[in-house]
Amino acid sequence: MLVIVEQTRLRLSKNTEAKRKSQLGQFLTPARTAQFMAALFTSKDNPDCRLLDAGAGIGSLSSAFLERCIGGDLRFTDVEITAFELDSLIHKELNDLLSSYRNRLSIDYEISGGDFIEHAVNRIQFGSDQGFTHAILNPPYKKISSDSHHRLLLRQADIETVNLYSAFVALALAMMSPGGQVVAIIPRSFCNGPYYRPFRDFVLERAAIRHMHLFDSRSKAFKDDDVLQENIILLLERSGLQGDVTVTTSTDDSFADLVTHTHPFNRIVFPDDTERFIHVPTTAVRNAIELSSAIRCSLDDIGIKVSTGPVVDFRLKEHLREMPEAGTVPLLYPAHFNGLNIEWPKSNIKKPNAIQRNAETEKWLYPNGCYCVVRRFSSKEEKRRIVASVVQPDTFADAEMLGLENHLNVYHENKHGLPEALARGLAIYLNTTGVDENFRRSSGHTQVNATDLKRMKYPSREALIKLGEWAMRSGEPTQNMIDEQLDNLLA
Repeated sequence: MLVIVEQTRLRLSKNTEAKRKSQLGQFLTPARTAQFMAALFTSKDNPDCRLLDAGAGIGSLSSAFLERCIGGDLRFTDVEITAFELDSLIHKELNDLLSSYRNRLSIDYEISGGDFIEHAVNRIQFGSDQGFTHAILNPPYKKISSDSHHRLLLRQADIETVNLYSAFVALALAMMSPGGQVVAIIPRSFCNGPYYRPFRDFVLERAAIRHMHLFDSRSKAFKDDDVLQENIILLLERSGLQGDVTVTTSTDDSFADLVTHTHPFNRIVFPDDTERFIHVPTTAVRNAIELSSAIRCSLDDIGIKVSTGPVVDFRLKEHLREMPEAGTVPLLYPAHFNGLNIEWPKSNIKKPNAIQRNAETEKWLYPNGCYCVVRRFSSKEEKRRIVASVVQPDTFADAEMLGLENHLNVYHENKHGLPEALARGLAIYLNTTGVDENFRRSSGHTQVNATDLKRMKYPSREALIKLGEWAMRSGEPTQNMIDEQLDNLLA
């Protein structure tokens, strides 16, 4: 049956316009992913199953679940399915699929094309009938505006979140019976950042995380739909007592290179983390950064700050100049940096090299000096998320001020430059493999925000200065040399 479902999915995916997929947040689940998700449910002594499939699509997930029931892995006297699918154009495929199981299992099902959020909030508020025992979800991915009808509805259920995917998971969890299990494939973006903090709180206060699966490739989980998003599969147990968490990884949805580790929960959510970031360790060994007593300082301890580059170029467009001229100061973009070094001006880029210094731009400029900068964005092909460089003031001759563009994060001392050894030491530390690996454990996107850098732990100011002094003696150190310095620091 799953072969037929997969053929239908591929046909619909090919024939559905990208615009419609985006409008609905609709990306149908591949068969192998559906099978993997259904296999995460554990058998419990419960004669009846009440399964929720919200964002059901053509029924790939429900089908995978029912196949496990037919195979005897999950045993129920009766299975009752509530399937929500907003797209009426695929209701026939969904109905045909679910009805085909009636001659093999004792099942009943209901397909709703209504608003899942509205239905769920009403059900939660009025405590309608029994809760669900199981939920299997590939929810839509779409932002929820702060003043939308959905946002107001969710608040009535004490849910504060910014995307449909997290809203669907929170609502499903709220409608589960104690011990009920939720399996969902969702973007990893909820694991960190302030916007998803209320959602993390909601989940962690109501459920135990039993299993997390991470796809190493951001492009393979929904490759037929050209989705470039790092996805994670979660198994949550409503009202469960939190224990160890199973973490699996695979490159793609073939699961051919599946790796499994079990971790104590204090490696998933650090006990002293007030933001409750959710980390996904991909090895059994603790990261050196995580373990080291030499890396425990905040930026406040070091006496420096990090901010997003203040120059937003489209707002100051009339003041930008392709090349430096009288009355301008240097304007720096990520393209001006290559490794630890800087190249300015640069003629072969599509960005301006200078900005006028005048009354309108002055407040966005920093004094010329030594700064450590980190690119905010990396491309999907790059191996590293954190890429740090150093602004070298002697590059700019007699320039008194600098423009630092918004796609850079800038380390500074009250909007002034740092001592050169400190700036270089910061860059060396941030470019270590250990720092990059540690960052990836809590971040599923390619963006590095100033907030992320503020939350990191650092060596002491003295240790960073020693790193910088080493860098100044070493010319252009290789990655191995940089990582060796971190090893020495941790020793």
